[in-house]
Amino acid sequence: MDLPVMPPVQPMLATSVAGVPDPGKHAGGLLYEPKWDGFRCILFRDGDEVELTSRNTKPLTRYFPEVVAAAKEQLPERCVLDGELFVAVGDRLEFEVLQERIHPAASRVRMLSETTPAGFVAFDLLALGEESYAERPLAERRAALEEALAHLVGGRGPCHLTRATTDPAEAEGWFTRFEGAGLDGVVAKPLAAAYVQNGRTMLKVKHERTADVVVAGYREHKTSTSERMLLGSLLLGLYDADGSLQHIGVSASFTEKRRAELIEELQPLVCPAEEHPWGAWSEMAIANPDRVPGTQSRWSVGKDLSFTPLRPERVLEVKYDHMEGRRFRHTAHFKRWRPDRDPTSCGYDQLDEPVRYDLAEVLSAAPGTAAAQPRGQRHGDGRGD
Repeated sequence: MDLPVMPPVQPMLATSVAGVPDPGKHAGGLLYEPKWDGFRCILFRDGDEVELTSRNTKPLTRYFPEVVAAAKEQLPERCVLDGELFVAVGDRLEFEVLQERIHPAASRVRMLSETTPAGFVAFDLLALGEESYAERPLAERRAALEEALAHLVGGRGPCHLTRATTDPAEAEGWFTRFEGAGLDGVVAKPLAAAYVQNGRTMLKVKHERTADVVVAGYREHKTSTSERMLLGSLLLGLYDADGSLQHIGVSASFTEKRRAELIEELQPLVCPAEEHPWGAWSEMAIANPDRVPGTQSRWSVGKDLSFTPLRPERVLEVKYDHMEGRRFRHTAHFKRWRPDRDPTSCGYDQLDEPVRYDLAEVLSAAPGTAAAQPRGQRHGDGRGD
């Protein structure tokens, strides 16, 4: 492989902001894209050679043979693209199904490539033909990307071109509507900026909500010793319609001082496993559909997933971005204790349900160069990241 931009490439990153940013505050304006919920991927193609690398530059090629084949069929013969790998089930993205694609067995990889095939959505151009585009402003990169991938617009994949707009009002609409298709928010990129590897030059707006949850256990921090115990994470639960306490996720990321305070504060609630709603789960040793605490998956093999059961008597308010099935998609953020809440009143009915949205509509776009549009002008599309 001999390209103007060669691996390893560290993707450009984003900083979180509270709302869709004003393009007038950024010289040259902003380009907005839907934020995809998948594996960040830099795709290199040089003729019959295709390489896929992850955000941390690790190889992904062997896990996605169908994307390699699609790249050879659908993408320019010599190119380097920044994008996202995703798996869609029905009309929405499914991150957990995508995670299952990382498997050591070649036979399993082949089977999954057929039963849960992945797609690739491109949202930046680093090289095309003999030219590097990394030093050029995004406005030029986007225009060249749209021209090079114009044949993908309105197609069925597996390779796609991300939708984009210079209109913040349209981006606001995407933020609300596209969540129902499993997308993660909105990204804003300075149109005048070059591609900066590992630089946080982009802005991202993600969904954030709050929920009152039951604290049902904790795990010790990896640095704990017999002399000094520290809390690693809180295990959180919600009651379902049948009155069963279900594991919904964890809250972590505390300071060392707070870890010591919390583990001491929770000691009066420690109870025997057989008296806890999740007592039977601690005996399981394999992954299971409910991803209950204490069980293994291919992502956690070798890790100590044991937990200390707590009587489910305390309620905590947490911030979270969105749900994946019946669990928080990411680690929830500790906000405050809720001594005024009855634990049994903490159910799934308090959670927001995003409006369903057909992923196919996000992935279909009319021709047009988003970056060439005057600021504030709506356009037919470009394709969604």
